[in-house]
Amino acid sequence: MDAIKIKQNVRSRYGAIATQGGDCCQGGLSQVSCCGDAQSGSSCCSPSTNLIDLSDSVLIDYGSLNTGLPEGANLGLGCGLPTLQANFQPGETVLDLGSGAGVDVFLAAKAVGPQGLAIGVDMTPEMIARAQENALRGGYTNVAFRLGEIEDLPVEDASIDVVISNCVINLVPDKRRAFSEIYRVLRPGGRFSISDMVIEGQMPEEMLQDSELWSSCIAGAVQRDIYLGLIEAAGFSAVQVSKSVVFDSDPGAAYRAISITVEGRKP
Repeated sequence: MDAIKIKQNVRSRYGAIATQGGDCCQGGLSQVSCCGDAQSGSSCCSPSTNLIDLSDSVLIDYGSLNTGLPEGANLGLGCGLPTLQANFQPGETVLDLGSGAGVDVFLAAKAVGPQGLAIGVDMTPEMIARAQENALRGGYTNVAFRLGEIEDLPVEDASIDVVISNCVINLVPDKRRAFSEIYRVLRPGGRFSISDMVIEGQMPEEMLQDSELWSSCIAGAVQRDIYLGLIEAAGFSAVQVSKSVVFDSDPGAAYRAISITVEGRKP
C-alpha cells in the first residue's frame, strides 16, 4: 500500500477514536480488530477477514496501573506494557512514540518524578488534543505532547534517556527509518522498551492491501525476525524480547500474530 494512503487511514481511524471518547470498537469501527479493550484488557472486535481472530485474546490489562490516571487516558489501544520493562529512574527524560490519549506518558511521568520529563509524540491532532486535556485534568506538570511522525520525530538529537512505544510501530510504513529515528534521539547509553505486533509465517496478499487491517495493527506487522533485524541494523545492542504472546489464527492460516515486548540499548 502507498505510504501516504496508510497514514491517511491511520489518522482517520485514530482521530475518530479520540473524538468519540471510547475504544476502537465504538462509533462504527467494530468491523476491524483493535489492540485491546480499555476495561477488560481483551480485544473487543473481530477483524474483517476470517484469516485471524483476536477477539478472545487477552492483549493487555493495565490493572492497578490505571489507578489515579485521568479518565479517558487509556483507550485500550496497546498490546503490551512497555512501561513495566523500561526501569524508569527519577529525573529521566522519556519519549513515547504514538502516545495516543497519554496513558503511558502519564505512567512514565509518575515514575521519573517532577525533575524528569515524559514527552508524547503522535501524528493524529485529535489524539494530541485529548492527551493535553487529560494532562490538564490530571495536573501533570512534567509532560509534553507534540504533533509529529515517528519517521521524522520533532525531538532533538541525543536528548532522550528512554523511548517507549505501545502497538504503534507496526502502523509505520518505513520501519527502518523509525528505528533510525529512535537511535538518533537517544542519548549514548539510552534504552528503549517497545511493545508491538509481529508476524510469523506469510500473510496473504489481500490482507497486506487491506487498509482497515493496516490501521488496526495487523497488516502492517512484519515478520518477527525482520523486525528484530531492523532494530539491530539501526545500531542497537543488547536487543532482547522480554515478553511474547502468541495468538491463535485460523487453522488454515499460513501465519500467526504475536505481541512482543523488545528492549535494547544505544551503545
